[in-house]
Amino acid sequence: MASVHLLVLIHGMWGNPSHLSRVHEIIQEVKGSARGDGSEGTELAVLVAQTNRDESTYDGIDWGGERVAKEVINEVNKYESQGRRVTRFSIMGYSLGGLLGRYVIGILHQQKFFDKVTPVNFNTISTPHVGIPTLPTALSAVSSYLGRKLLSRTGEQFFCADKWSPKGRPLIEVLSDPDYVFYQALLLFPNIRIYANAINDLTVPYVTGAIESTDPFHDYRVNGINIEFLEDYKFIIKSYTLPNSTTSSALVARRPLVSRITDSLPPIPPALRFTFPYNIMIFPFLPVLLPTFVSILLVRFSISSKKSKARLQSLEADASAGERLAHVVARLERELEAAALDVYEDPGSPASADPPPGSSEVAKLGSGAGLVPQSESASLSRPTFTASQLRSIDNLNKIPQLKKTLAFFEDVFNSHAIIICRLPKYEHNWKGEFVLRHWADQFEL
Repeated sequence: MASVHLLVLIHGMWGNPSHLSRVHEIIQEVKGSARGDGSEGTELAVLVAQTNRDESTYDGIDWGGERVAKEVINEVNKYESQGRRVTRFSIMGYSLGGLLGRYVIGILHQQKFFDKVTPVNFNTISTPHVGIPTLPTALSAVSSYLGRKLLSRTGEQFFCADKWSPKGRPLIEVLSDPDYVFYQALLLFPNIRIYANAINDLTVPYVTGAIESTDPFHDYRVNGINIEFLEDYKFIIKSYTLPNSTTSSALVARRPLVSRITDSLPPIPPALRFTFPYNIMIFPFLPVLLPTFVSILLVRFSISSKKSKARLQSLEADASAGERLAHVVARLERELEAAALDVYEDPGSPASADPPPGSSEVAKLGSGAGLVPQSESASLSRPTFTASQLRSIDNLNKIPQLKKTLAFFEDVFNSHAIIICRLPKYEHNWKGEFVLRHWADQFEL
């Protein structure tokens, strides 16, 4: 029976499979004709997730993950009916797709999928691994408020405003908890690599894409940071070094005020980059065009969110849906709580001096380097994180095989789409091909 290495690609919010077309093309070009170890070799098969697309991405990480997991099982069964057996498994998620991927492997692990199929590569590109952090800016505050209201279940989970588990914990935190199946499934993959934008990602900031508590690239133009790039992969950072804080502060202080203001402003979006005299003519209409555009977006988000909530009610009420992983997690939480209570109440137990889970304070987050105490004032380089987000950062950075690769796209409005060549009609989007080729070259077949 022929062996198959199944690679699952999952797109992001508001996305569809066409967003990953260049990703699909490059991995087939680089690894499609290759063969793995063994006498007969292993064939690469790519599944681009289809069921969770467009407005369905509003329905939450959990329901999106349930849909994609069913696609995976159906695909495996399809190959078996053709006399081919899936023996190896990998997954790559872009943006929201990375969180879906972490949920999917939890479902598969719970179903004993990895008892028969070897997990190989787990990759994400520009994924908000710890949710969307709050920056000390008006735009961030407005986005945080509207995101929770207008993006349905997914918006609540993005901003850690949900109470997904029976104990009221956000799903983002549960995904990163070593006691749960999602984290345990992640540990099974020998190759874990995440790709993040160091700068100019207006959708998924560096800190959440790279799972860090501080952003050394925020003032990269003036803080004296020294960046070295890989020779064969343009725009990918090989290493970087920061000067000491005194030198960095002096460099910033010497910059003229006007320069500091203009450098902090994002570049003009491609759609507004008209040639003279059209670039001048468009600006008088901005006071009318911008409010109109924003109003249309808000109405669209509102309608899509209402449709999503109606779908969710139907899904939750569907008794034929079977037991979801959320129900398994609920049972596990009850068992863990009961076990912890037994230990806590047993005076003869050596662990009785420790409080039960859930009662720890922010001060007991762990010893992970770089954690930001909530008492410190927030800044653009040091965003505000919730206690659960800090725990997630700490736990995920303890994964020994986790590797991080950073992309650096300067002078672009939003690097979120560029990193996967999502919009090939714009020439600057092709810069992301260097990232995709790096991923494909590092992919173990």
